Amino acid sequence: MPDEFHPAFFLFLIVFLSLIKMQTHTELLFHIALTMIPKVGGVAAKNLLAYCGSASNVFKQKKDHLLRIPGIGEKIAGEIVNFKNMDRAEREMKFIDAHNIIALSFLDSNYPQRMRDIPDAPFIIYTKGNINLNTQRMIAIVGTRKATDYGKNITAKLVEELQSYQPTIISGLAYGIDSAAHKASVACNIPTLGVLAHGLDMVYPAANKNLVQSMMENGGIVTEYPSGVGPEMEHFPERNRIVAGMTDATIVIESANKGGSLITAEIANSYNRDVFAVPGRANDHLSSGCNYLIKVNKAHLVETAADIAYILGWDVEGQIAPKKQVPTGLSETEQNIYNFLKEKEKVEIDNLSIAMGYSSAELSIILLEMEFKGILQALPGKCFRLL
Repeated sequence: MPDEFHPAFFLFLIVFLSLIKMQTHTELLFHIALTMIPKVGGVAAKNLLAYCGSASNVFKQKKDHLLRIPGIGEKIAGEIVNFKNMDRAEREMKFIDAHNIIALSFLDSNYPQRMRDIPDAPFIIYTKGNINLNTQRMIAIVGTRKATDYGKNITAKLVEELQSYQPTIISGLAYGIDSAAHKASVACNIPTLGVLAHGLDMVYPAANKNLVQSMMENGGIVTEYPSGVGPEMEHFPERNRIVAGMTDATIVIESANKGGSLITAEIANSYNRDVFAVPGRANDHLSSGCNYLIKVNKAHLVETAADIAYILGWDVEGQIAPKKQVPTGLSETEQNIYNFLKEKEKVEIDNLSIAMGYSSAELSIILLEMEFKGILQALPGKCFRLL
């Protein structure tokens, strides 16, 4: 290789890199435009890309070709062919460039890996701040907007105890438990992300603007909505699926028997993610939702961060996990189940039934015996894993 490059080489390199950047920029524009087609969610957007090859190609297709794509009916095909919102997508590109916002599509390597496993993951998310969406440990903390001192204190205590495990704390930036989780994370220098139910041109509730600023250096904010989209009622349940989908587990602190926290817990269970709940007094309205989740085995009871670390198999950074002892004295059936579970993080009982050739009723008895022997653990959602 020559010691010195000809000036023309550097000019070529600059032009080449500029073309790549321009091409990437243009494709992102069409990714954003794709999400602005009415009735096109994450599933439809992925189908369109899979069949058309790229987002830009979607807008070049004839209607009869679009109609052959799964999930694309007459209405959506018509909206694509007659798309008039490209100027709106271009304005959004200018907005994200002007405000240091990063837009990540499902195709980006930095897109949250945990969300790739959920069927209704958003096709695009917008992020702002110093954000890593794929840290080793990510925990959601949610709860009532009308938090008591008990709930706020428990939240602060749990977050402080979680500090040694170096997680990222995610919540919805709402009043009450959400805000308490973010504030405690900032105080403990734990990365924290707020998932919003609106575009990044505003903060709702407005009282949390200063909190958002304090989160920016070690965390930030995330949304699936472009600028100009406000906090409509239907956006909050949609926001909750991102909170549940981005994380390994969801902790519910103070929740009535209805509300967004229970919705998030149900979503997390449907994604086969762990759910934890802090118990409260039997006659406490704001703990009735948490107590219910524990009572019906939809959440683990949690009192300290050590409870969470034990269930999730975490070890404090730098410590060596003790080796698991191979159980002895198992029946042939128990040994087969043990060998099957060794290869899995956790298994739902119906899938185990299919794999092992036993009915769910027969398996339930065997699994209960193995649980009594301390070999495995029952998880919410009729799932099991080895201890």
